[in-house]
Amino acid sequence: MTSNPTVTVFGAYGHTGRFVVAELLRRGWTPVLSGRDAAKLAVLAADHHDLETRPASIDDPASLDRALVGAAAVINAAGPFAATATPVIDAALRAGIPYLDVAAEVEVALSTVDQYAKAASEAGIAIVPAAAFYGGLVDLLVTAAMGDWPAADEVSIAYALDSWRPTHGTVATGYVSDARRDSKRLVFSKGRLELRSDDPATTEWTFPEPFGTQRVQADFTTADSVTLPHHLKVSEISSHMTIAPLEDLTGTQLTEPTGVRSDQQFLVEVVVRSGDERRRAVARGQDIYAVTAPIVVEATRRLLESPVPLAGVVTVGAIPDAADFLRSLSSEHFTVELS
Repeated sequence: MTSNPTVTVFGAYGHTGRFVVAELLRRGWTPVLSGRDAAKLAVLAADHHDLETRPASIDDPASLDRALVGAAAVINAAGPFAATATPVIDAALRAGIPYLDVAAEVEVALSTVDQYAKAASEAGIAIVPAAAFYGGLVDLLVTAAMGDWPAADEVSIAYALDSWRPTHGTVATGYVSDARRDSKRLVFSKGRLELRSDDPATTEWTFPEPFGTQRVQADFTTADSVTLPHHLKVSEISSHMTIAPLEDLTGTQLTEPTGVRSDQQFLVEVVVRSGDERRRAVARGQDIYAVTAPIVVEATRRLLESPVPLAGVVTVGAIPDAADFLRSLSSEHFTVELS
């Protein structure tokens, strides 16, 4: 890998995409700004005069191919990913470069695993779904917590957010996912995902400080339920989310695509059980959208620098090694504890 690799960011003008571009620049890399809206790309490019813009349409494979010319990898930050993942993955396979996305959509992560495992392996290319706060972070935490365990009987995940002003992309993605599931909810049970039509239960979870005991919704299923069992032997996965931020999702206050870190605070706790033994990991940080950028960019770095190229559908937790990966993310905005 060159010391200054070029990475195409599809959806670069979105909120998360702007964080990804900033993270690439912070590392001295060269982002190529790409996406479906040429006008929005032009506005973003005005802040980055030295960066190339390459508009591309998901309905025009040739435009996507042009967007990836000379790139060492492509990061897809453009939702809803139900529309963008397949055409951008196909373009990455044609270009022979790794693909990573920040999708939180469970169905998209699942279809990526199902549809591209063989093609990516045969092409010798890594396809990495859900390299983000939802999907990637918990995959890293659980993998690091399990350590030398070959399997786990149960993984319990709890998210605490003090607020959640969703982006326009998050809202649009929610509508798409809801329509695809016919308003049913996904739950991971007995080693597989299943659709249920009943309402999720509420209970309490005692988080470490500063959150303490909170009311939580059970069965808050995210892409974690795809990324974890893809490479770990896990029998049961239960996920919980504090109630308050879920109520924020139905509000009218949305986060505009500024790429500026908000004051939102989060805590993610995972407890892994094997028999009577338990291991635990806790991540604390500021802004779930902002923390996605170092996760997906660090995953890109590790793929490009790996002495043994990884191929196939690879989740973030399967990229060696999870504990070191988490330590590399440590900053004034993100900390991790393993116990």
